[in-house]
Amino acid sequence: DVQLVESGGGLVQAGGSLRLSCTASGFTFEDYAIGWFRQAPGKEREWVSAFSVSDGTTYYADSVKGRFTISRDNAKNTVYLQMNSLKPEDTAVYYCNAHRAFPMGDYWGQGTQVTVSS
Repeated sequence: DVQLVESGGGLVQAGGSLRLSCTASGFTFEDYAIGWFRQAPGKEREWVSAFSVSDGTTYYADSVKGRFTISRDNAKNTVYLQMNSLKPEDTAVYYCNAHRAFPMGDYWGQGTQVTVSS
C-alpha cells in the first residue's frame, strides 16, 4: 500500500538541467521527512537533499548546494528535486526516501537514472 515513485531522470549534457519527481501514496506525507539520495556504480549511496515536510526546512549536501533545489506540492503528495548546472559527477541513480522515527518508518522508491555527459 505504501509506495514512492520517482520520475524525471534522463540523459543531459553538462550544464543542463533536470527536474526529478517523487510521488507518495499509501501514507500520510506530512508525517515524514523526505530526502533524495544517489548512488553511482561501485560507490556508496550518498545523501543529496532533504525536506522537513512539517516545517519546510531544507538541507543540501555541499556537493550540490547552490545547484539543486528541493520543493514540494502537498496537493499532489509530491517532492521535486530541481537540478541545474549538472556535472558528469552527478551521474547516478537517484532515490527518494521517506523517513520517520516514531513510530519507525522508512520507505524507498525504485530510483531514476540521471546521466550527465561531458
